[in-house]
This record gives sequence, C-alpha cells and structure tokens, in this order.
Amino acid sequence: MVLNKLTYAKSGVNIKKADKFINFISSLSKKTNKSGDFKNIGGFGAISKVPANLNNPHIVTSTDGVGTKIEIANELQKFDTIGIDLVAMCVNDLIVQGAKPHLFLDYISINKLNLKKIKNIIKGVMKGCEIAGCKLVGGETAEMPGTYSQGKFDIAGFAIGFVEKNKILKAKIKKNDLILAVPSNGIHSNGYSLVRQIIKNKNIKLNKNKFLKKELIKPTKIYVNEILKLIDKNILNGCANITGGGLKDNLNRIIPKKFGAEIKLNKINTISIFKWIKKYGISDNEMLKTFNCGVGFCLIVKSNNLIKVQKIFSKKFKPYVIGKISTNSKRVSFSGKINW
Repeated sequence: MVLNKLTYAKSGVNIKKADKFINFISSLSKKTNKSGDFKNIGGFGAISKVPANLNNPHIVTSTDGVGTKIEIANELQKFDTIGIDLVAMCVNDLIVQGAKPHLFLDYISINKLNLKKIKNIIKGVMKGCEIAGCKLVGGETAEMPGTYSQGKFDIAGFAIGFVEKNKILKAKIKKNDLILAVPSNGIHSNGYSLVRQIIKNKNIKLNKNKFLKKELIKPTKIYVNEILKLIDKNILNGCANITGGGLKDNLNRIIPKKFGAEIKLNKINTISIFKWIKKYGISDNEMLKTFNCGVGFCLIVKSNNLIKVQKIFSKKFKPYVIGKISTNSKRVSFSGKINW
C-alpha cells in the first residue's frame, strides 16, 4: 500500500503561484523604474541610491494598513483601488515631516493565492506609487491557510522618504498662523468598522446601493505633490494628515506645547458620505474623533500666504480657513457645530 506524500502544496501553500505573482510584479516595475536602478523585485532585499541632490538628507519612515476597508473591497469584489489607499496612508504621513517619498514596500497576506485578486491589488499599489512619485521596490506575499478564512486577506505598507534637514517641518508654527482644511476624497481609510456596523444593523445591501458602492471604495487622496510644492516654496509652517482620531488627535501631534489650535467647526465643508453616516444617530463627538468629516489634511500657514497656498491645489481640493493658532491652554479647541 502506497501512502500519498504530504507536500507544502497539499497543505494549502502554492509556491508556483507565488512565483508567477513575483514575475508579474517584476514586469510591472520595469515599466516604471528608471534606467540604472537596481533590480529589486524577487531579491532578498531592495537596494536604492540616496537622492544625490540632498546635502544633509534625513530618512523618514512610515508604515500603515487600510483597516477594515478591505472588507468593503471583498464584498464589492473590487480590488484595483485598495492599493492606492495603502500607499496614501503611508506617504501622507511622510510629507507631514517634509519628506519626499522615495521607496515603498508592501505586504499581502491571504488565505489562498488568487492571482486575479492580488494582481489587481498590486496594480493599485503601483498606481499609488506613481501618484506619490516613489518606487515599489519589494514586499512579501504570504499564503496563510488556517489563519484567514476563505477569501479573506490583509495588506500593509512601508514607505521611506528623504528630507533636507533645513526643510523638516518642525517648530515653525507661530501664533496667529491660519489653519487650513484641505478637502478629503471621502472616508479615506479610517472608521470603516463603524460604517460596516451601520450597514449590518440596518440590513443595507451594499451591492444594491449605488451611492455607497461609489463612496465606500473611493481611494484615499494622496497629497504628496501639492505639499511638496508648498515646502519647496517655503510657505508651509506645519501640516497634519487627518486619519484615525480626527482633527483633534492629529492636530495635537504637531502643535507646539506653548500654542493651541482654535477650530471653528461651522467653517468645515463636509461631504455627502459623512451626512449619510450622521443621519444614523452618530453623535457629533463620535463623528469628529472617528472620521475626517471632509477634512483630509490640515495646513498651517502665515495669513499672507493664503492665496499662494490655494493656487497650488485644484478646485476640488482647494484649502480654506477653519481656524488659527493661539496661545490657548487647550491644545485643540472646537467652537460652533458642523452643518450636517
């Protein structure tokens, strides 16, 4: 009697599929990498030159994921934009320090390799890197049967950027500086667990709801190009990426201890998806600490630079004043109410 031999493939891990995926990524990266770059995809580690135009370069790093927005992608079976979200969540943190994104790496873990799904995910990552002006130089794809249930997956990203020492956005914020709101593209990638709970409680059929199908899968806005232009013009004193924790928590991370940020909530131009969430009885406080509420990024500038700043942005994402820097003992204070 001959027993069937136990193999890695029979346990649920398909090395051949993984190799095909690596070859696919490598072919995509060749189209975007400049001549003279190292061949990184498929190697043991990624190699890259430090930008030659910097005299005193400092490294800035960030890592992030997209939270339970992946469950929306799974339900809608739409995977070509979730990679843009992944890049955005990382590079939007880099530029807060004044850094230009340079390299990106991704991690995809999945119960069973589905080449069509993960190819679409990586196409989104490549698109995000293209928008942000950085390169995908490596990553990891892990097939993990038994850890994830059927069809489930997770993604994470890691970004590296460089900034000239004298361009680091630190300790430049002054009293009476204006706080500007840069509009978001929607929910971005925070607060999806609460949104999904509403959908579940109200028994909403996501695939049959045109409004939600469009709004919930919109990729996070990448603010890199606009912010770097402001830094080059030396008209930006500080900025904050408005992610989990909302305006208060994220502004609190950048305001110097001797200052405070006074925000007039009635000045915020919120957008339709947040009005939809609000109508299900979510309190103002919960909305403000969970979502960006229409403000994807905040800029802190001198009042005489307002027009210069606004000219950098397209009409859809044009910044507008929502507050100012003061000597208020409260780090971030709110007045008024958002007009939902």
